[in-house]
Amino acid sequence: MESLFDSAAEEAHRGQEPLAVRMRPRSLEEVIGQRHLLGTGTPLRRLVESDAPMSLFLWGPPGTGKTTLAYVVAGATKRRFVEISAVSAGVKDVRAAIDQARRELGMSGRQTVLFVDEVHRFNKAQQDALLPAVENRWVTFIGATTENPFFSVISPLLSRSLLLTLEPLAEDDVRAVLERAVADPRGLGGRVTLHPDALDQLVRLAGGDARRSLTYLEAAAMLTDEPTAERTAERAAEVTVEVVEKAVDKAAVRYDRQGDQHYDVVSAFIKSMRGSDADAALHYLARMVEAGEDPRFVARRIVIFASEDVGMADPTCLQVAVAAAQAVEFIGLPEGRINLAQAVIHCALAPKSNAVVKAIGAASDDVRRGMVGRIPDHLRDAHYPGAKKLGHGRGYQYPHDFEHGLVRQDYAPEELRERRYYEPTTHGAEARFAERWAKIRSFLRGG
Repeated sequence: MESLFDSAAEEAHRGQEPLAVRMRPRSLEEVIGQRHLLGTGTPLRRLVESDAPMSLFLWGPPGTGKTTLAYVVAGATKRRFVEISAVSAGVKDVRAAIDQARRELGMSGRQTVLFVDEVHRFNKAQQDALLPAVENRWVTFIGATTENPFFSVISPLLSRSLLLTLEPLAEDDVRAVLERAVADPRGLGGRVTLHPDALDQLVRLAGGDARRSLTYLEAAAMLTDEPTAERTAERAAEVTVEVVEKAVDKAAVRYDRQGDQHYDVVSAFIKSMRGSDADAALHYLARMVEAGEDPRFVARRIVIFASEDVGMADPTCLQVAVAAAQAVEFIGLPEGRINLAQAVIHCALAPKSNAVVKAIGAASDDVRRGMVGRIPDHLRDAHYPGAKKLGHGRGYQYPHDFEHGLVRQDYAPEELRERRYYEPTTHGAEARFAERWAKIRSFLRGG
């Protein structure tokens, strides 16, 4: 039985809870973001609206609402909520939680939500301990993970559960979370106001993480509690950019993702790589990352640069850029900035050539001007019925049947046989391609 002392302790603890905990949604209607999981007929909705137990994994970055959704499911369905952290719990704790859930189910019929946070940290034996409860539906199992469950969760457990993927919150979602926390009595209750620039700064710093945004807001609000000459009892303290910088110990980067700063920084970033200044390019990369620029946008710019400004002078540049883009998709920030930095250094220090972009540009210009010509008959498709009667494929010579894999025959339309598109430089590896292309072209053109 709960004593008055227990109740008082619980009440005191509730007053000391972090802002992110106090603002945790109590129903699906209060959840901000993750619209793809909360619509009518989705598995999460069905779980809340029915009495049937269900097992699922919530996979997504930190601060996207995994724990929140677990609490909401338990609260909305009036089920017992038992939380286990895979960081500190073992097989004994898992079995004890399952045994208690079975007793509760047998005695009162009340179901239990067993929430395992950081479930990817459980080893195989610990995950095996969950299997009977999941298979027999003794509990509604919800596992939260920031790691790819296909690599970190055993197949038998994954196959018996639904997998729901959570996305980083959009900027408008984070903004809504912060505005609600400022006004809601559970949060700051209007004790402070947020300057629009400070709100934008908190949104950028959050990086799609609602918990982080509330943690930063709480730290900033605590600083406004310090007495100042300007504050009065009637006027709420204002959280400014300067207060946010002091609270988070991170200077605001003047950067508008839809304005001139965005385009100026990106332009300087590309031009620094083109100019082979790795230090300057890294500066602008850091500026974009710290300001909250989408790392996928930065990765796309590097991939474009690898062909547009390096090209055949260092063909490995494109491989490195694409690998960095894939790494960013796989691991995200903050670690992904290291992969981006490696690609930036590689691109900046690589020999430069714009011959590739000039070649496709010249070819496209001719096509737009109507210089297309007729495809030579021997190059035309001869596989469909009647093609050979039209002379398609007749006289085609298979290059692999000839020495060096080369045979002299016409490839371009007659009107374009003397047009030159690819004009290689002698920079880096392109010098080898330039020499080879000169010999091949001379041979093909009858030189």
